[in-house]
Amino acid sequence: MVRPLAQSDFEGALRLYQTLTRDPVSVSTSIEAFLAVLNHAGTSIMGAKVNGLLVGMATLHLLPNMTSGGRPYGLIENVVTDTDYRGKGIGRTVLQACVEHAKFEGAYKLMLLTGEGRGAVGFYEKLGFTGYEKHGLIYRF
Repeated sequence: MVRPLAQSDFEGALRLYQTLTRDPVSVSTSIEAFLAVLNHAGTSIMGAKVNGLLVGMATLHLLPNMTSGGRPYGLIENVVTDTDYRGKGIGRTVLQACVEHAKFEGAYKLMLLTGEGRGAVGFYEKLGFTGYEKHGLIYRF
């Protein structure tokens, strides 16, 4: 079952965030930082639990827009599945929940970035994401 995460999911989410990140990116261990994400307008963290354990999640940001008839666009970030549950459809199920939520909210597109070294491009392509239409660029501070 996939649902939007709540404050009570903090410990499980923190565990997954720590699985996701690599140096030099650090993870805030602050409940306040987690609540800031959960309470941000247009943002949802969709999560999947198995036997009460949070095993997969993805953050969906729906952002207002002036083009495309004023319909919002979505940005998906921090997609992660517990290493013991990979290959079981958890990530696909979480991402499909994000897609459905964005579609329900009237978004006209979804975007995400993935690192080339993570080997996830094929996973995202199987779910309908394409990399040929536009190129993602990052400016880091």
